[in-house]
Amino acid sequence: MKAFWREYRENWVAVVALVVVVLVVLAALTAPIFAPQDPYDLAGLDLMDARRPPGFVGSGEYVHWLGTDAQGRDLLSAILYGLRISLQMGLVAGAVAMTLGAALGILSAHLGGWVEALVMRVVDLQLSFPAILLALVLVAVLGQGKSQLIIALVAAQYAYFARTAYGAATAERQKDYVEAASATPLPSWRVVLRHILPNCLPPLIVVGTVQVANAIALEATLSFLGLGLPPTEPSLGMLIANGFPYMMNGRAWISVYPGIALILLIVAINIVGDQIRDQFNPRLRR
Repeated sequence: MKAFWREYRENWVAVVALVVVVLVVLAALTAPIFAPQDPYDLAGLDLMDARRPPGFVGSGEYVHWLGTDAQGRDLLSAILYGLRISLQMGLVAGAVAMTLGAALGILSAHLGGWVEALVMRVVDLQLSFPAILLALVLVAVLGQGKSQLIIALVAAQYAYFARTAYGAATAERQKDYVEAASATPLPSWRVVLRHILPNCLPPLIVVGTVQVANAIALEATLSFLGLGLPPTEPSLGMLIANGFPYMMNGRAWISVYPGIALILLIVAINIVGDQIRDQFNPRLRR
């Protein structure tokens, strides 16, 4: 870990991106403590505070530093709570998709035969469809809600992990140490868990960081289209959608500030993922 961090901090852009990710995570975790308003408490909203500019002092006698939206929500509070939803959706969906995809890819490479052909053809078929199209269909069928949204995100992303794990496991399967382990009386599950899986983790970690950012962007897209979470749980995509009708009449802050928060989070995660990828790639190491 010391060597990894020593090499990581040589790229100051990646260090800044990591700091941004850490700050966003801390802000999301401490949102109930530092947010001046609970945007989920509809009874606490006042329509007289709706669409107020940044710096306005509302009926709650506190400053709305980023203004308010059309429902009278404090945008700073809504963004902090929206970041909680985005991170929750991205991390949970990414972890489940990584577990499912890695299991399918590694088992397909280890078992071979008709299992390998069947699973990989299904994965290739799914990869031929855009993830947003598959997620739209699933959300339209399953309905709104966190569980339904996570299922849609997992179904749209697990194939990337399966293809990555399959490629890494296929390369490892042909190496001498795996053949030596398979020649012993060790059970197959132990060969997979103790020898193949650990050597497949680096590319899976790289794909995982990228897919977390993709899951956050996909959730924001679905919420922007009105197919994500219900209106009582405003995510960043829904906040952007709520301010979209007011973009051209001088109230652009309703969409701009949530959009900036979303862009910063996605770009920072992608930069961190790119740096991790470069460090795990021996061809790019100096």
